[in-house]
Amino acid sequence: MTPQHRTARSTRIGITAASEFLPAQILSSDDMEKVVAHGSGLDLPEGMFTQITGIVARHVAAEGQYSSTLAIGAARRALDAAGLDAADIDLLIYASATRDIAEPATAHIVQAELGSQAHALDVTNACNSFINGIDIARALLIAGRASRALVVTGETPTRAIRWEPSDAEQLWRGFAGYTFGDAGAAVIVEPVTHGGIIDIDTRTHSEHWDVAGIFGGGSRHPRDLDYTYFEGDGQALRGVFEGLGAGIFDRLADRTGVALGDYARVLVHQVTVPYLERFVELTGVPRASLEVTVTELGNVASATLGVQLARVFDALATGDRVLLVGLGGGISVMTMVWEKS
Repeated sequence: MTPQHRTARSTRIGITAASEFLPAQILSSDDMEKVVAHGSGLDLPEGMFTQITGIVARHVAAEGQYSSTLAIGAARRALDAAGLDAADIDLLIYASATRDIAEPATAHIVQAELGSQAHALDVTNACNSFINGIDIARALLIAGRASRALVVTGETPTRAIRWEPSDAEQLWRGFAGYTFGDAGAAVIVEPVTHGGIIDIDTRTHSEHWDVAGIFGGGSRHPRDLDYTYFEGDGQALRGVFEGLGAGIFDRLADRTGVALGDYARVLVHQVTVPYLERFVELTGVPRASLEVTVTELGNVASATLGVQLARVFDALATGDRVLLVGLGGGISVMTMVWEKS
């Protein structure tokens, strides 16, 4: 059935279901290294990819699988978990760093497969796309523009990996791409009677927009193949995030009165194992509260937080608070505090 009511401004908005969807094909870091070494002719030290990143393997979308494929798979699981069908949704947000096509919005491809007629749109903000999508869904529900939202992501960043670098310099410029894996995730966002999303904050320093990214496909480089590969300075990116991170956590504690050790789980975007270890060192987040996905999935871009939330969702008790920490190119850092209803 189609929702008939609109939410009031005082309504609490929560996440009532979460799901993940992984392509079946798995590629180990050792096998990836062999493919790159063969394609480039470079003599790479055995085990280098695993040693540098801590990533053992990742899932890779097969031929004929797209960003929308992964989003649709996750969406169907989220709807099933919530006991809903597509007609119960009147807002569909596709929130991802990757998409099927430049025009129209990939949200329409997802919606056509699901069979709904909800207001559909895309949200893109690098690896913070999914958490941004949840934030926007919450705002639209509070504003009375929708009654129930489905926020989905389908990330296929492995399509932007440079498999045949021409030399060592090109290899290192694109090395961050070798951390990538593919995944989909989805959440249902709707009014709840208690708990829900209770705090959101973001810190953005756009002067660093060119530190890393995929710079082709837009008006600057619309058809230049060389710009369709991911490139960036990993060390510079890490340094920017470290410089931004401390302040946002101080403000979070001041606003909420909740110490990092009091969250049932802390879900954080994960790029490599060394990045994650540095995050723990800088913030003091208890390791036991983390859901570590990077070793088996790699960096799945904005799907990271959705996958982690799906994995911990059923084990959480009513009243448990979860801190989501998003790190996105651009550069932006986001935090979201959600309490399970």
